[in-house]
Amino acid sequence: MSKKNDLGRRKRQHEFELQREKQEKQKKEKKLQMKKNKMKVDHNDKKKKKGVSGFAVGKRKLKTKVTPLAKAKAAQAMEVDK
Repeated sequence: MSKKNDLGRRKRQHEFELQREKQEKQKKEKKLQMKKNKMKVDHNDKKKKKGVSGFAVGKRKLKTKVTPLAKAKAAQAMEVDK
C-alpha cells in the first residue's frame, strides 16, 4: 500500500483540512464583526449638537528640519536651474 493511500494519513489530512476551514470561517466572522462594529454610528451625539458646531481646529504648518546634506543638494539643484 502506498503512503498516499494510507488510511491513517488520509484521516489526519481530512481532520487537518476541517480544522483549517473552521479557523478560516472564524477569521472571516471575526473580520465581519469588526467591520460591523466599525460602521455603527451613535446618533445621540448629533441630536445634542443641534445649533452648536463644536469648536474649530486650525491647521498647523509642519516644521521640518533639513539636514546639511539635503541643504547642499538643494543648493546644487538651484545652481543647475540658474
